[in-house]
Amino acid sequence: MVNEQALTVSLEEFGLSKYEAQAYVALISKGTISASELAYYSNIPRTKIYPTLLKLENKRLAIISKSKPIMCTAIAPEDAFDAIIHEQINKVNAMNSLVTNLKKASEESRKSRGSEEKRYFHVSANNVLDQLRTMIEGSKFSINIMVDQWGLGLLSECKEQLLSVLRRNLEVRAMVPSAQLCSETYRTIPNEVKIRVSDVVQNCFIFDETEVLIVDNENGKGAIFSSTEILGVNQNRVFANIWKNSFKTESFADMTKNEAQELYKIIQIINENGLLHILNSAIVSKKPEFDMLKLLEKNGINLKIKSLDEIIEIVDAALQIMCSGHVNFDANTKNITIDSKLNSGHSLPWVAILDGCLQKQGYTTRTVYQNNSNKGEKVLIKISKN
Repeated sequence: MVNEQALTVSLEEFGLSKYEAQAYVALISKGTISASELAYYSNIPRTKIYPTLLKLENKRLAIISKSKPIMCTAIAPEDAFDAIIHEQINKVNAMNSLVTNLKKASEESRKSRGSEEKRYFHVSANNVLDQLRTMIEGSKFSINIMVDQWGLGLLSECKEQLLSVLRRNLEVRAMVPSAQLCSETYRTIPNEVKIRVSDVVQNCFIFDETEVLIVDNENGKGAIFSSTEILGVNQNRVFANIWKNSFKTESFADMTKNEAQELYKIIQIINENGLLHILNSAIVSKKPEFDMLKLLEKNGINLKIKSLDEIIEIVDAALQIMCSGHVNFDANTKNITIDSKLNSGHSLPWVAILDGCLQKQGYTTRTVYQNNSNKGEKVLIKISKN
């Protein structure tokens, strides 16, 4: 099944606004529909749908009827983006030609000087740690880090240097593999380092967005690329893209390694297998019917054995990570409120988990869903005992 959210993000890279991208993807999916239907399917406020349609028409991405109700149709993708694609191809060809000419000029210059340019410096395995410490201490404004288990161990040996640059208010960001979340080595990294989880497969340290130290985890050897290399810029872009899509770790802070691993696994299962199903169910029936508890059980997670308080803690941590949200339990009314700063429906799987657990424990529940385009979404679970 096509991931419409991914399509929307990709269209934004073509220069479309968020609303324009949402509207175009909805039109492609639904065919010719009315403006009011488009507002519904694309999750765009009604007050914004007509200006958005006009912009799509001006960009030759949609056709708007003159009749009432207003009907709209998407221009076929191959027609809509043909000119843009050719423009990008021409730009890439021009860049390749420029790089080729620059390379020729560089080679001729080196020949005339009788010298050869050094592209990087090798660092022996015995000297990698000292080199890493030196480069951390010499950083001026930022350090971006991607490490596997071996690289995390190396970084843990640089605690003193990390604390030194943090006192100078440097921004230090690190991405670590999920298997190391809340491990003993993970705990040695200073709290001020911003850490996210992503299953990266390299040990790459980027200093001040220019100098790069790459370390081989098989032999321990390293290579330093200087600020004159384009690799630093490219690696920083790669880091920024992975960082944007990785998991925040603040909510894991007080967990044991086993608790953190379980929560991370639950989030992965929901994101990969449950979110799209429950969103489709909600659109069709207005009430999510996809059984999240069975989905988790199939993947080795049994929440039925946990208390309601434990389940609320798990869901609250997951909401903080995925939606900047929270779970609030009112001891007086016995009602549960789920808040999410995002209004994309990403809180619905977690509502379904809570609702399912409550019903398994003998409660009768009723859910009330509220969506505000500016404030996010709120779900109230009203609880009564059978």
